[in-house]
Amino acid sequence: MFRNRDDAGQQLFTLLQQRLSRRPDIILGIPRGGMPVAAVIASGFHVPLDVLLVRKLGHPGNPEFAVGAIAGDHIRVLNETDMISPEELEEVTRRERAELCRREQRYRGHRAPPVVGGKYVLITDDGLATGATMQAAIASIREQHPAGIVVAVPVAPKDVCAALRKRADEFFCLKTPTQFSAVGEFYREFGQTSDTEVSELLRQNAEACVGD
Repeated sequence: MFRNRDDAGQQLFTLLQQRLSRRPDIILGIPRGGMPVAAVIASGFHVPLDVLLVRKLGHPGNPEFAVGAIAGDHIRVLNETDMISPEELEEVTRRERAELCRREQRYRGHRAPPVVGGKYVLITDDGLATGATMQAAIASIREQHPAGIVVAVPVAPKDVCAALRKRADEFFCLKTPTQFSAVGEFYREFGQTSDTEVSELLRQNAEACVGD
């Protein structure tokens, strides 16, 4: 069990210090829950932090059950298309793209997304269930031609880890339990991260990196 997301981030940073092939140029967290984890790692490596805007596509009858994920203007990863009608899928996609736009404005305002071309990029979240959001995240960064992509997460099922190792240049996961129902079951404290907290983490990192 992790105490909270900060604890998970610290444990992950310790692992990365020992095993990562090179220092990342930027840390991208998947909001909202991935940002506290990402902030600890960014602080440890003393590198810039930013958000990687990705949204899970939840089943209309059970929003927690992911049928896929989206990123950017056109990337969509699907893994359970037989459980949702085409009409339902388009409606869920439309709604989640609207939420991506809202978060883009909330977290960045007029600030442009980070330039990741030629950089070694580390992507993190507070855990993975189906891996769909991370697949979409990797796809959105890969098309910008980074020097490499590292995925590092505190916890994920073994089969999800195996699939993502094929997509990332380096992959790290602290815990791969055989019994897995939800990310939150591996945290003692798993309260919802707010938009305000995300913005504050970005502000603190920007101030810490001034002059670098």
